[in-house]
Amino acid sequence: MHKQRAIVWFRQDLRLHDNEALTKALAYADEVVLVYVFDERTFMGKTRWFGFPKTGKFRAKFIIESIADLRHNIRSKGAELIIRIGKPEEVIFDLAKQLKTSWVFCNRERTQEELEVQDKLEKSLWTIGQELHYSRGKMLYYTADLPFPVPHTPDTFTQFRKEVEKITPIRNPLPTPDTLPGLSISIDRGEIPSLADFGLDDFQPDERSVIAFEGGETAALKRLHYYFRQTDLASNYKEERNGLIGGDYSTKFSPWLSQGCLSPKLIYYELKQYERQNGANDSTYWIFFELLWRDFFRFMAKKHGNQIFLKGGLKGEVDPRWQNDNRLLNKWIAGETGIPFIDANMLELKHTGWMSNRGRQNVASFLTKDLNVNWQMGAEYFESVLIDYDVASNWGNWNYVAGVGSDPRENRYFNIFSQACRYDPKGDYVKIWIPELAHIPSERIHQGIG
Repeated sequence: MHKQRAIVWFRQDLRLHDNEALTKALAYADEVVLVYVFDERTFMGKTRWFGFPKTGKFRAKFIIESIADLRHNIRSKGAELIIRIGKPEEVIFDLAKQLKTSWVFCNRERTQEELEVQDKLEKSLWTIGQELHYSRGKMLYYTADLPFPVPHTPDTFTQFRKEVEKITPIRNPLPTPDTLPGLSISIDRGEIPSLADFGLDDFQPDERSVIAFEGGETAALKRLHYYFRQTDLASNYKEERNGLIGGDYSTKFSPWLSQGCLSPKLIYYELKQYERQNGANDSTYWIFFELLWRDFFRFMAKKHGNQIFLKGGLKGEVDPRWQNDNRLLNKWIAGETGIPFIDANMLELKHTGWMSNRGRQNVASFLTKDLNVNWQMGAEYFESVLIDYDVASNWGNWNYVAGVGSDPRENRYFNIFSQACRYDPKGDYVKIWIPELAHIPSERIHQGIG
């Protein structure tokens, strides 16, 4: 009997739990071919305008670890993950022809570069009578469940939240398959590349890192278990989320969310379990609140398309003071502005690929409002180096801080000195990242060294 075969193209859904594309493929096909393609443009290319490496070493290593973990987990279920390096729209198409599949299943992405890849693949598959089936993989909500069509999504977060949180259901996460069917044909499995294959230097994690971020679903589920079941951190999230030091001041889920190693629906499910056992409070609500922000930014990216990348953002308003000043940008990147709180945050990012949310808001405000540097330069640098880079969240947040997003508050500005005194009152954080200032008294630590 002829077996119907499908390809599951893993993109930013590097997990087996709550994986809709995988679940659908298993329902449609007798055999599934599980594939991940390291897109050569993503791992060896440059950012669109200012030429930063598109994927820096921290995120590249995290993704490589995620793929190794995904392959291990797939093998434990009786199947294999096929790995390639190239252009996904070409690699997947060639595999579809070679293997005589009937369908390709994947997670739908929403922004231009990703859209171009999936559109090219879809058109190529049509030429050989095959279909591309899309699923949603990174969101809390299903668009079909919303009280409005995506083009009518409210442009302010507050209005979006009010319209969805009370009436829109959040579906339960899909189960992890017990087994995965093996293939009846032979195919080269491919090898997992190294950092060197992408022209990147290997490195040892900085001992000052908030936690040792390890890519993959296994590490993601371990972190989820730690946060909701081994500790009581969720009960104090709102009070501690603006911390700067250590692994417990926030959930730290974002690197795994960004690559789809962790489903937002599963986080919500665990959060509700925690509330049933321990009670709900402002902090547990605030975790849900942050998940809402992720969905909101993704809807904004879908609704407004490339506007989120443009200098005028969603408002179409460009501050005439913004300049493409490479000298000031490089001082900011190197942590050499002379403002200890800014420099400490930028040095943490440089050495670890991570920065707290509080730090991100401050350094972005400083770049755009104090140095008057074009915010797009900062957004592209973050795109390059962040371990948890997510296109919609990164560019949405930069729109927000730069004042070109949908924030109803005009002239949002962070007073860096007051922020530093509030969130690092004794200078402990600054002294971790700028040890040369260890001898400076606490009351003087934030006064600047420029």
